[in-house]
Amino acid sequence: MHNFLFQIAVLIYFVSTIGFLVQVITLRKDVERIATIFLCVGFGLHTAALLTRWLAGEHPPFVNLYDSLSFLAWAMVGLFLLFQWQHKLKSFGAFVVPLAMLVMTASSLQSKAIVPLPPSLKSIWLPIHAIICLSADAIFALASCIAIMFLIQERQIKNKRLGAVFQRLPSLETLDIMNRRCLTLGFPLLTLGIITGSIWAEEAWGSYWSWDPKETWSLITWFIYAALLHQRLTVGWRGRKAAIMTLVGFAVLVFTFLGVSLLFSGAHSYATWFK
Repeated sequence: MHNFLFQIAVLIYFVSTIGFLVQVITLRKDVERIATIFLCVGFGLHTAALLTRWLAGEHPPFVNLYDSLSFLAWAMVGLFLLFQWQHKLKSFGAFVVPLAMLVMTASSLQSKAIVPLPPSLKSIWLPIHAIICLSADAIFALASCIAIMFLIQERQIKNKRLGAVFQRLPSLETLDIMNRRCLTLGFPLLTLGIITGSIWAEEAWGSYWSWDPKETWSLITWFIYAALLHQRLTVGWRGRKAAIMTLVGFAVLVFTFLGVSLLFSGAHSYATWFK
């Protein structure tokens, strides 16, 4: 059942993605409403897929690449719907929803088999740590979309080409404020994710920190976002510098999430868990 619900959610997300892309071209409010309705339906089915997979496997669905990517996409969509409900950013869906669809597509290409948990993962810290970390990743994904929108809008203004693209994007001030809000939400979660991971590591392996490749790169990611937050709050970084640094941080985050897990062996390697 969970596989069926997941596939239907992927299909509905795809329809919603097309709708948001059409909306940013036509600026039709009715198209945006329809795309949002489809997205909400897809989100509901995706939620049901995650819950039924949890029940079927009798453990939280966060233990392999399929599960992690699926939850990440779910968190991105849920946060996008919340942000839009609160702030109503113009054309935001045309940037976020295609990215979430890309993550869902990557998830659908992974093995969906449910396998027993290895002893090291049988802990209450699994859902706590995974939900916190993946939620932080989702927030930073939204921040990267906002940063891209900012750089596009800034280029339009700098080149004095205030045409169709300029009309379709929020103001630079609005985008910069939203970027900062994402950072101030995501960074505490990233910090808490590292802390809970350390507590879990001590429980599972008897050491809070072992310089596993994932731990090392998570710390590098933390330092990048800490530097960005510091520059924003104390030096007053705004605009282009903050947007570029946001994208740099997200690139490192993606490598930490995917590259390290797939390329390096260690306690956090998906292949290592299920040998």
